[in-house]
Amino acid sequence: MKILAIESSCDETACAVVEDGVNVLSNIVATQIAEHRLYGGVVPEIASRRHAESIYQVVQSALDAAGCGLEGIDAIAVTYAPGLIGALLVGISFAKGLALSTGKPLIPVHHIAGHIAANYISHPELKPPYLCLVVSGGHSHIVEVLDHTRYHVVGRTHDDAAGECFDKVARTLGYEYPGGKFIDEAAKKGNPDAYKFPHPKVDGCEYDFSFSGLKTAVINLVHNAVQKGQDIVREDAAASFQRTVCEILVGKTVKAAKDLGYKTIGLAGGVSANSGVRNALQEACDRQGWKLYMPELKYCGDNAAMIGCQGYFDYLAGKRADQSLNGIATLSLEKISV
Repeated sequence: MKILAIESSCDETACAVVEDGVNVLSNIVATQIAEHRLYGGVVPEIASRRHAESIYQVVQSALDAAGCGLEGIDAIAVTYAPGLIGALLVGISFAKGLALSTGKPLIPVHHIAGHIAANYISHPELKPPYLCLVVSGGHSHIVEVLDHTRYHVVGRTHDDAAGECFDKVARTLGYEYPGGKFIDEAAKKGNPDAYKFPHPKVDGCEYDFSFSGLKTAVINLVHNAVQKGQDIVREDAAASFQRTVCEILVGKTVKAAKDLGYKTIGLAGGVSANSGVRNALQEACDRQGWKLYMPELKYCGDNAAMIGCQGYFDYLAGKRADQSLNGIATLSLEKISV
């Protein structure tokens, strides 16, 4: 079964052709990073316009790379939630038009479910149930993956997501957008013991995250140093910050896994490309004797292959959409379980 998948939830216009859920025949991504870097972050209106300009060429390129036309496609999957509403609507509108004109089934896919599904592409042997740490620019979740289409969120952020925190700290330290990449590179050259940052906790929510206080601590460190005419070693600050984030993410994931009885762990989301997070979680799982699954780096960021993979499992579960499908800016994973 071949699925044409479209992803446009933020600033990447992406299309892929995926066969039987795990065989990626093409995976095309048109990025907008260079343009949004001028503003230090994603500008929603610009993102929507660029999606509209790029989507036809991206879809055609995905079909060409896969060596098939629309007649060879069995279904069309599209990200419908969560994300920037204008960006989502470009992909949804295009997918609805394709489904209507070709008579192909339309499959609505949750973006975070897609990130989790990226692991099935890299590791077809991975089967639910397992516990997954999902870390991205907009989300920080600990999720029980009960089966391929059912989820239970046991931990979530109460303010900033980890990826958002990376970007804001990077800007404070003088790095370009997107900040996670630059923080990761700088951390490899710095001393993680140079600065002590807080490990915020949320009362009564032992698996939940809070990164706002950590972000503020770094900002205050830099601003106080500037006011006193002191120097900050950026690499040391980056290394100390990254290690603190890793300790928070990994610590809560390990606790949840122990309490809930999981010995199979997954990692997903854009921040899953961060070497510090990958190494810290791998070391923790090795100490516990647990199996860790992580997507290949090319499937960590937003892409359509992961949407095609999840779309396949959603299709098997009977999930379909009609021409009334709309974008949803915020939608919990638990509300889509079928």
